[in-house]
Amino acid sequence: MIFGTLPSGQQVERVELSSGRLRAEVLTYGAVVRTLEVSGVNVVLGLDTIEDYLTRSRYFGAVVGRYGNRIANARFTLDGTEYRLPANNGPNSLHGGTEGFDSKVWTIAARTDSSVTLTLTSPDGDQGYPGTLTASVTYTLEDDALRIDYAAETDAPTVVNLTNHSYFNLKGGGDVLDHVVRMESEHYLPVDEDKIPMGELAPVKGTPFDFTEPHAVGERYDGGYDHCFVLDGAVRVTAGGLTMEVTTTEPGVQFYAGSMLDGTATPYGPFAGLCLETQHYPDAPNQPQFPSTVLRPGERRTSTTTYRFI
Repeated sequence: MIFGTLPSGQQVERVELSSGRLRAEVLTYGAVVRTLEVSGVNVVLGLDTIEDYLTRSRYFGAVVGRYGNRIANARFTLDGTEYRLPANNGPNSLHGGTEGFDSKVWTIAARTDSSVTLTLTSPDGDQGYPGTLTASVTYTLEDDALRIDYAAETDAPTVVNLTNHSYFNLKGGGDVLDHVVRMESEHYLPVDEDKIPMGELAPVKGTPFDFTEPHAVGERYDGGYDHCFVLDGAVRVTAGGLTMEVTTTEPGVQFYAGSMLDGTATPYGPFAGLCLETQHYPDAPNQPQFPSTVLRPGERRTSTTTYRFI
C-alpha cells in the first residue's frame, strides 16, 4: 500500500501488521513505526503524511543510524584514521547526521501478516562513515509484544549503533508526565552541556535518576530526562491502566521524556511522548572505556528489543 511519494518521485510503502490485540503500521521511509495499537489505543506518536515526515518529524518512530545518539565534535578515530561527520546537533553529530537512516527509503525483504523485514545499504562514505554497511530491521508482533531485531554487516571497519526512536504515550494522548517508570538500572551516564557523556558510569542512588523504585516522569528533574542508563534488566512504564515492559540485548537505554517537542515545528507539544531507545552508549567511538561499537568485515552485529504490553 502506498503511503506517499517523495519529491524525488520515489514511493513510500505502508505495511500493516496484526497479532492478537496489537496492530501496527510500518513505513519504508525511515523504517518508521507510524502506529502501534494496543486494544485499539495507539501508543506511539506518528504523522499523517509523508510531507509531515519530511518537515515536521523529530525522528518519530524511525530507525536511526548509522550511529544512534551523539558523537562528540562530529568526529572519531578508527584504526588510526580520523573520520569527520556532519555536525547537526551543535558541534556534535546526532543520529547518523543530516541524512541518516531515518530519512532513507528501506526495502521490504520479507513480510507476513505479523512481521516485516526491511533492509538498507549505506555506501562507503555515507555521512562520513567508512565502509559499505548493510542493515536490516525486522518488526514482529507477538500477541502482546512488538519485537525488533536488528542486524548489520560491513565490508570495511566502521562503527554502528542502531535503535528505534518511537515516542510512547500509553494513554494515547495528553502528556507523559504522569507515566510511572521503573528501571532496573544502578548506573547512568552523566553528560556535559552538549549532552555528551563525561565518561563515568555514575550510581543512580540518591539522584533524580534512580528509577529502581517507581517514579512518575514529572516527579523530579522537571521531567527533563535525556540520558543513557546502564541496564541491568527490564524497564517498565505504566499509565492509563497499561504497562509496557522493555527488554533488550543492548547494554543501555536512552530515556528521553520529550521535553524539547515544541508544538510548533512538530504537531506535538512538550512531553507528548517518551522514548526508550535501546542502544550502546553515546559517543562510544571516542570513549574506549565504553562497550565497543566497532564492526569489522566478517562480523555480524545483531540485537533484539521487545516492547511487551501487560
